[in-house]
Amino acid sequence: METLSAYLGEYFWAAQVFAIVLATAFVRYLVKVFCDRLAKAFASTQNLYDDALVDALRKPLGLAVWVVGVSFAAEIAGGEEPADIFAYVEQLRVVIVLGLLVWFAVRFISFCEAHVADPEYSSGRVDQTTALAIGKLLRVAVIVSGVLMALQYLGIPITGVLAFGGVGGIAIGFAARDLLANFFGALMIFLDRPFAVGDWVRSPDREIEGTVEDIGWRLTRIRTFDKRPLYVPNSVFTSITVENPSRMRNRRIYETVGVRYDDVAAVADIVDDIKRMLRAHEAIDQEQTLIVNMLQFSESSIDIMIYTFTRTTVWTEFHEIKQDVLLKIADIINARGAEIAFPTKTLHVVPPQEPEP
Repeated sequence: METLSAYLGEYFWAAQVFAIVLATAFVRYLVKVFCDRLAKAFASTQNLYDDALVDALRKPLGLAVWVVGVSFAAEIAGGEEPADIFAYVEQLRVVIVLGLLVWFAVRFISFCEAHVADPEYSSGRVDQTTALAIGKLLRVAVIVSGVLMALQYLGIPITGVLAFGGVGGIAIGFAARDLLANFFGALMIFLDRPFAVGDWVRSPDREIEGTVEDIGWRLTRIRTFDKRPLYVPNSVFTSITVENPSRMRNRRIYETVGVRYDDVAAVADIVDDIKRMLRAHEAIDQEQTLIVNMLQFSESSIDIMIYTFTRTTVWTEFHEIKQDVLLKIADIINARGAEIAFPTKTLHVVPPQEPEP
């Protein structure tokens, strides 16, 4: 009996470790049930932040339960005179829990960033580019703060790290001028907002045209119209002209139509008919400039200028409207008994003179 008591006393720590691990698994199960019920309760609301809280909390909280439980079990397994490795269990536990808190904050920020423009959560228009910029800045701030707190807890003086970072920053600045130029280029994009994610941009200075997919701290990714990714350093945008057709209010129809010189008498009526047609066209913006006039006498035709704007800015719709307008112009010309001119030349042949007898 005494031998059994001694044996149980000697290995009582194993029973404690087993009990702690079992309790940890049970608590982890309770945490999972709690998160599932919390997510189900929040699903009935359209609040971005409660959904972000549940999504960000699941994995870090579950892992935190295991870290705390296993660390306490490790301390018990170490005994009263633990080995050197067990002396760092408490510090490791605190650092890991701090890292999990940082992970939770980063997940929360990322969820908000990804869904802030979702119509399910917001009825108003949200600038996705601004959301991306704020999300990136907040993530950097959270990670840097977490690292500094961990260093402070481990006994590493932060002032020395910051001083070293200041001196090192000067050296890095000289060695990474292009990197810094790209960083400040991204900052200017976020502040000035010449374009946003999803905009169609192009530059007359460079062969850059496509849809903006992502604005990073170093590169902006643009998807060209032939579906190729184009990676542009952000510093480029500080020295080139960028057009943003996505922000145009109207699209312009600017065409020149020529009629034959034989139809000069019908030109005035054709011009008046085209004006009436455009003023009655539902797709033409009547508040914008509308010009239909005879332009010039060209080599093979009498040219009529058509200058007007559509209400839509959608590329495909614009071309449908432009086609309809041009076909109606052709009908007007035909209805007046005229024809659209094409390049012609008239050759005058002088008959030869008969020789004198």
